[in-house]
Amino acid sequence: MKKIAVVTDSNSGISKKLAEEKNIFLLPMPFLIDGEEYYEWENLTAEEFYAKLKNDCEILTSQPSPESTLKLWDKVLEEYDEIVHIPMSSGLSSEYQTACMFAEDYEGKVFVVNNQRISVTMKQSVRDAFTLIRQGKDAKEIKEILEERKHENNIYIMVDTLKYLQKGGRITPAVAMLGNLLKIKPILQINGEKLDTFAKARTVKQAKAVMIEAIKNDIENKYDNNKNGDVTISLAHTDNSEAVEQFRQEVAEIFKDIEIVDVDDLSLSVSCHIGPGALAITCQRVIK
Repeated sequence: MKKIAVVTDSNSGISKKLAEEKNIFLLPMPFLIDGEEYYEWENLTAEEFYAKLKNDCEILTSQPSPESTLKLWDKVLEEYDEIVHIPMSSGLSSEYQTACMFAEDYEGKVFVVNNQRISVTMKQSVRDAFTLIRQGKDAKEIKEILEERKHENNIYIMVDTLKYLQKGGRITPAVAMLGNLLKIKPILQINGEKLDTFAKARTVKQAKAVMIEAIKNDIENKYDNNKNGDVTISLAHTDNSEAVEQFRQEVAEIFKDIEIVDVDDLSLSVSCHIGPGALAITCQRVIK
């Protein structure tokens, strides 16, 4: 049986500590903050990131350098036969396309997965990859299965402030001003290649109700009411730990028969575009 390694990046929300515990090979995502380069989980914690974000530092996202990716692959292949590489969604970054180009030189030893996920759903892809390894699948089979299942998730995100959507050019200053006056809480959706507007709410309570209803609809219509028992829920937030714990309790009370597998920080690459105070929820079909 071939020895398969799983490589991903910190867009998955997987920390350096967790990666070491679970034998996951992790590429830290780079950020340029006021002209200085930082690496997620290496010399940039979530607390430090949000402090810089709130202080209006200029924050630019990037992707792992070719050197760091190739160096990691070469190191891993000294011990493993094949690599399953799981980058963030190809619709949100060119990281996937870049990795595919590099993989061509590895003679069928590196398989780059385009399952179009990020944050907690990307983390679930890593879990699923390990499940498939235990089932005896090779890297090519794992890539194909994960890509077949790429749309079996939705992330819904309540944004607390319009400031960062405006700053990133996703909404105009006029729309941001009106939204702030009306205390609008936009709800965004990530499914596959895009970060789209899903709904609007006027209060946090209303926003949570909209997201919970969306999850109910997904479970009923997309996942056949969880008849196979293979649906889980994950929660995430941006610098909003107390609120997400309360949300977790509310969600657990409503979805009593579905496991909440994660309560995580949203990846910092998402956070810099939506700002602090966000709450997110996803349901996803997992490989058992």
